[in-house]
Amino acid sequence: MTRVCLLGEAESTLQYELLSRETAREALATYDLTRPFENAIALRTVSVGAAVSLLNDLDWYLTRFVDEALVQEPSVSDTEWLSRPLATQLRNGDVEPAETAEFCKVYGLEPINADDDDGDTDSGDDSETAGGPTDRLVEPLYVRRTDGELPAYDLRDVEDTLVVRVTEAEFT
Repeated sequence: MTRVCLLGEAESTLQYELLSRETAREALATYDLTRPFENAIALRTVSVGAAVSLLNDLDWYLTRFVDEALVQEPSVSDTEWLSRPLATQLRNGDVEPAETAEFCKVYGLEPINADDDDGDTDSGDDSETAGGPTDRLVEPLYVRRTDGELPAYDLRDVEDTLVVRVTEAEFT
């Protein structure tokens, strides 16, 4: 199953913005939505083509409320995500899965503290399965994979990272 993750803009509450509008709500109604990160919504589709089609259907909302749309395709990587433009190129056959790994954007993952009060955390159990995020994405670092290895994330001290493969145009 292909995953889609929408990262909301800082000045909006993504879940509210998408689900309060009829067209977006209807487009998302058939999916089981989760919140893997602060101000993010994730779902599963049947293929990269279905993921790109959904993103195209939601384009009006993505332009206004989403900072970044990510796609995770198991035939490419089980751990790394693709940017929307790269997923579109993959779906269109413009790029092969093996050709997607060179340019990356690496986000730091920072735990959300229980005492943070930004209006986006749920009270109680904050696990993804309970619907609440446990991490927030922080400052992306653009890196180029050399000899099959990614440089270390060094913008701040984080326990984990999220790797997003991007197009060369997004990298420059």
